[in-house]
Amino acid sequence: MQTVPIHRSTIRITNRMSTTPATSRSPQKNFFFVGIADPLPLFSVTMAADAFSGVIVSSLSDSGQSKPKFDEPVILKSCYDPNGISITVQSEAGRDLFEFPVTRTSEYSKVGKKGYLFEFDYETILFTFKNDADASMFHKSLGKLQLGKDLSVFTERTEDSSASQYFQFYGYLSQQQNMMQDYIRTSTYQRAILSNIDDFRDKVVLDVGAGSGILSFFAVQSGASRVYAVEASTMAQHAESLAKFNSLEQIQVVAGKIEEIELPEKVDIIISEPMGYMLFNERMLETFLHAKKWLKPGGKMFPSRGDLHIAPFNDETLYMEQFNKANFWYQQSFHGVDLSCLRSAAMKEYFRQPIVDTFDIRICTAKSVRHVVDFHTASESDLHRMEIPLEFHALQSGLVHGLAFWFDVAFFGSSTSVWLSTAPTEPLTHWYQVRCLLETPIFVKQGQLLTGTVLLLANKRQSYDVTIDLRVEGSGLTSTNTLDLKNPYFRYAGQPAQPPPGHSTASPSETYWAQLDVQGARQAVTMVNGMTVNGLGEVSAMNDMSGMSNSNSSLLGLGKQLTHYLILENQAGTRGSRPQVANTYPTSQIGGNAYSTTQQLVLGATSHYPLSNSLMIGDYVTPGSVILPTAAHLANMESFQP
Repeated sequence: MQTVPIHRSTIRITNRMSTTPATSRSPQKNFFFVGIADPLPLFSVTMAADAFSGVIVSSLSDSGQSKPKFDEPVILKSCYDPNGISITVQSEAGRDLFEFPVTRTSEYSKVGKKGYLFEFDYETILFTFKNDADASMFHKSLGKLQLGKDLSVFTERTEDSSASQYFQFYGYLSQQQNMMQDYIRTSTYQRAILSNIDDFRDKVVLDVGAGSGILSFFAVQSGASRVYAVEASTMAQHAESLAKFNSLEQIQVVAGKIEEIELPEKVDIIISEPMGYMLFNERMLETFLHAKKWLKPGGKMFPSRGDLHIAPFNDETLYMEQFNKANFWYQQSFHGVDLSCLRSAAMKEYFRQPIVDTFDIRICTAKSVRHVVDFHTASESDLHRMEIPLEFHALQSGLVHGLAFWFDVAFFGSSTSVWLSTAPTEPLTHWYQVRCLLETPIFVKQGQLLTGTVLLLANKRQSYDVTIDLRVEGSGLTSTNTLDLKNPYFRYAGQPAQPPPGHSTASPSETYWAQLDVQGARQAVTMVNGMTVNGLGEVSAMNDMSGMSNSNSSLLGLGKQLTHYLILENQAGTRGSRPQVANTYPTSQIGGNAYSTTQQLVLGATSHYPLSNSLMIGDYVTPGSVILPTAAHLANMESFQP
């Protein structure tokens, strides 16, 4: 029996077809082998339970003798699972007793009118239903799964092992959390939806691959009348829990694959987050496009367009890092074993791995080429094979070690357009960027033309084989490589991307020491007439004039305006060496009363707009109701003679 983790859910499967299970009898054992596939396309799946009470469970010995497994009848629940059906057995009090999956490798048969026999590795169990109607309904639930096998577009294009791993991965709350905590991703989606309220108000919305349902919640926030949240993993039950807990009756969670479920109506707009690494990984975009069969004419897709950007790059460090990994297999006496015959195979394997991390945009040696997919007009078949022509004009001379990939997606709403970008110039997202190395780099001179193609071929592992082919026009230099997008190397270690060498236009040492000089001047504090003044001419009003106590954090930037009137301690003045200031003003005249929070004083041309902590030099504090000196005060200061 295939061991697949089963998660309890509450799914009601409503049959919309008359089905008869196709079975083939095994001559070795007195039960049937039935191929269990994914859910049938033509049925509606809603979040309710298909439970059978009064079921008697018996355990059969090898000789065929039966004995009760439990002292009293139990409740049997038939639940949706991405791999088939999950069976949960509970006591009459609701306590879980055991659970198991029913997949195409499961062995079972119908026994009489009210019994079903299941064969496991460790025992054989007989379920006897309390009436014919319950047994018939359970029988149909199993039978219609088999008939759905050859009708699902998703099943035809996806290996069973890949689908199982995929839906198990997205069934974990930790993985949903990882995506939801991507602030750029989540906030951009919310802004795109809430900024286009007219596209959602009183509209019917379809959320494809809803996950936790966060996009469905945004749609309701924007005024959607109904939202169908379709989710194929066991995360569907958590999405329904969130919807109920937040009293969002507009959201109806539909458990199943979009290729295999049925909706009661067409929708006005489809929302989804279908992007994978390098935009196309996981092939979720095809599911997004497939969902258009439920879209009304003229309906909208959010996102509306995807742009894949491709640029050549130079990164000797990355190249040598991958190259040196293969040198392990160059050893001729590893514990007495010669490994060198495998070095070539290891080299190919390492260079077949796309690199997932981030980088400084300055490593790109030419402007990126863009491949555009319009989600309104594109079909699923358009994504099965994509050959992208490349033409780069080299902006600098050097080796090209491979191609860098990132993507942008656009939300074209009725009111505004919003872009979500994974470019290396933008804040980092959980998609990062992807780089595909050439096993043999090629040298390009500034101004030369670099041409070629990128070929993306979809495979049944929900990913792509990526073939890059580059040539330098007029030189005869060429280089090719084929990579497996399903098997990337996650290189990002949390450190900021380092700039490429040779891009400093000033002395880094002098720049560093100059920064320290500025910092030291700021920290050089002296007292002048009840004010704290640092080496940059920034002053602070005293909160306690009598006690001469002060906090260094309450500095006010006076700029050059007051340098004419301040005579700092140990600084020679034009009319004497005694430290003093031009005049003394109560603090209420330059920043509020003496006991209020420090206010910001701005003089001269900058007095008409606020200043930001992050943009100004010095320890500026949050601006408040600033009271600037009056013209009379300034006139008095100008006429002061020490």
